[in-house]
Amino acid sequence: MTHKMHTTPADWAVKIFSYVFIGVIAVVCLLPLIMVFSVSFSDNFTVTNLGYSFLPQKFTLDTYRYLFIHSGMRILRSYGVTIGITIVGTACAMLLTSMIAFAISIKSLKYRNGIAFFCNFTIIFSAGLIPWYIVCTQWYHMMDSYFGLLLPSMFSVWNMFLMRTYFSAVPDSLYESAKLDGASWFKIYWKIAVPLSKTAMLTVGLMYALAYWNDWWNALMFINDRDMFPLQYFLYNILSNVNALSSGRIPAGAAANLKLPAETVKMAVTIITIGPIIFLYPFIQRYFVDGIMTGAVKE
Repeated sequence: MTHKMHTTPADWAVKIFSYVFIGVIAVVCLLPLIMVFSVSFSDNFTVTNLGYSFLPQKFTLDTYRYLFIHSGMRILRSYGVTIGITIVGTACAMLLTSMIAFAISIKSLKYRNGIAFFCNFTIIFSAGLIPWYIVCTQWYHMMDSYFGLLLPSMFSVWNMFLMRTYFSAVPDSLYESAKLDGASWFKIYWKIAVPLSKTAMLTVGLMYALAYWNDWWNALMFINDRDMFPLQYFLYNILSNVNALSSGRIPAGAAANLKLPAETVKMAVTIITIGPIIFLYPFIQRYFVDGIMTGAVKE
């Protein structure tokens, strides 16, 4: 005989409070994005005089026309650079990070603790910007090279230790059985460790992808060729130029007839930058939840 569980008034109260609280947090997080989207389609003069609002003020596409008419092909090229760097960089970063994490997770590895110590040491202490720049430009010749956009972000110690935690959860008996069957360590890594840590691979991979997609610092440091600008850095340059012209930091009369959408262009640039991520995120958000739950429940 089955007994149906009864929901008490206290349970209902907790459930209602939870839904209301989460709903309020969701609205608070969503409102700035709605405002950004609204202002990007508003008239710049109206926004300048009346301020920002959650609904478009004098709806217009002038800001997007300004961006794509003046720099449309370069924006598309920058999109291509960013997409290529994100795909290649994420793949290489995942291969490098997962292989190091797997090696350190093997308890029989010689000098395992020493390798982990040196990796952890780089989180605590850093040589600084100037030595880093000299090494990248004079030793590795990253100036005006796609390697300058790829290599500096290719390895994260924090991500490596996160993946090591998942690899360490795989039973050693599986590795020992595979070794007895004649499998090499690389085959064990590729056929056993990686499939069993799929959630960690997808979660860390998304972190790397977001880092590459949002990166503009490496382009600022190493790239002078405008054809090699990634999206973030190219749009940053557009925004800097618009701000400079609209603030009067130019020769007198040089831009007397220009009407620049200085306020709305900031929001349009934000929408252009985050648009693909917004559409992609709903398809991959569950891997974050899976990663949190898998990492939280330990025997």
